[in-house]
Amino acid sequence: MYVVISGGGKVGAYLASVLLKGNNEVAIIEESLRTADRLSMELEGRYLVIHGDGCDSKTQEDAGIRRADVFVASTGQDDNNLVSCEIAQRVFNVPRVIARVNSPKNLRIFHELGIECVSSTTLIANMIEEETLLGSVSVVSSLTHGNVQLAEFTVPRMRHHDNDEGIMLSEIEMPDNSLIAAVDTGDDVLVASEDIVLYPGDKVVVVADTDMVDEVRALFRAL
Repeated sequence: MYVVISGGGKVGAYLASVLLKGNNEVAIIEESLRTADRLSMELEGRYLVIHGDGCDSKTQEDAGIRRADVFVASTGQDDNNLVSCEIAQRVFNVPRVIARVNSPKNLRIFHELGIECVSSTTLIANMIEEETLLGSVSVVSSLTHGNVQLAEFTVPRMRHHDNDEGIMLSEIEMPDNSLIAAVDTGDDVLVASEDIVLYPGDKVVVVADTDMVDEVRALFRAL
């Protein structure tokens, strides 16, 4: 997996080191030359450190964003994280973008734009690490000796449906051996029913055979 991280501070550096230990490829965009130089000497594995602004599309392109599987914005500035995620998502069509949100009051904005986000300042690295490695699906639990999984997916900003009008749950054709069990709108958790309308940022809990999880993930990415 190829991951581009904007921000080489404590969170970004820790996330990069964990991903590299897992034999992933990582590119870090860091605005501070001193920090960028330090990371280039400290990290081990297949990595690239770019000195530049993560909100600049040219810098993202230099970091190999066009082949990225995941983009993570981990700086301490919510506005910068929002802009860099929007560029990665809208300009370069990165399949998955995750943002660090430092102020909980800004969560709503990220959710409305279909950007996955984490607000905890103490567990941020561990949570982003888990979200990134799972590749757009958070496994809540495994059932029946691991043959069935209860998984959570975030509805992305949709390319083939009106994001303001949303998409009816009944319009989503789930693969065989999978079903939507519940929907978390951010304000409430609802038992799944055909008349529920999904919007970017909503989370759906899916029960599926383990070997169907990738297909379900692809379905939501293609909305």
